[in-house]
Amino acid sequence: MGVYSKKVKSFEELADGATIAIPNDPTNGGRALLILADKGFIKLDAAKGLKVGPADVTENKKNFKFVELDAAQLPRSLDDVDASAVNGNYAVEAGLQPSDAILTEGAKAPYVNLIAVRTADKDAPWVATLVNSYHTPEVKKFVEETFKGAVVTSW
Repeated sequence: MGVYSKKVKSFEELADGATIAIPNDPTNGGRALLILADKGFIKLDAAKGLKVGPADVTENKKNFKFVELDAAQLPRSLDDVDASAVNGNYAVEAGLQPSDAILTEGAKAPYVNLIAVRTADKDAPWVATLVNSYHTPEVKKFVEETFKGAVVTSW
């Protein structure tokens, strides 16, 4: 996930009272707020862990206003808000370059994609084939070329 803007070149340039669009689903909305908190722009209720929303902002020195929108609409919101937190898949589809984000998740972000199977199938030969096929240089190259840094492989 990255935070994008058509109005400023860096997150620090956002004015007091700037409007920031975030996803309206609990997981990704919280994810956007955690990016801002991780970078020190807001503070969140630590007791909430990863389950945070705008109501859990405990310190907001620049008085940011948060607008919750459907994640697919966030790239389109860039003309109407000061910044928008956009999931990588929607950013790529909208032609946004991850390198243009004014703020991005750090390496310690707790969100990863994984391959999950039923417990009954965990030792099945096809599972090993699937995982081994996925963890190849060809797939890594595909991810890097297709998602241009918006998705980072872990192998």
